[in-house]
Amino acid sequence: MENVMSNKKQGIAGIVKGVLFALALTVIAVLVLAILYKFINMSDTVIKVANQIIKIASIALGVKIATKKDKSKGLLKGAIIGALYTVLSFFLFSILASSFSFTLGLLFDILFASVIGLIFGVIFVNAKK
Repeated sequence: MENVMSNKKQGIAGIVKGVLFALALTVIAVLVLAILYKFINMSDTVIKVANQIIKIASIALGVKIATKKDKSKGLLKGAIIGALYTVLSFFLFSILASSFSFTLGLLFDILFASVIGLIFGVIFVNAKK
């Protein structure tokens, strides 16, 4: 029983670490993108693609961190990390922009991030060292 509780705590700690790492990586990447935007004339399309790449890379690395020590339940951990990452990044960037806008697009973003997370969860749990 004690071992099960320890595994749950380790799993939750991994998820929290993964989400926080993904958020930190996103903030840094968005700042770099903003600096580049200041000096280079980028189209809206380039910015949208760059934002998607940042999201996917952040989720992937967050899932990798979460599944590094505990190679179980990658599907579940990945989906949770993707969803939590999206919700928390929405709130973080909404606070920074002083604008909250709940739309259907946010639900699609959460679904997209969950799918990306679960895919990477399966990959990282089953990857050989």
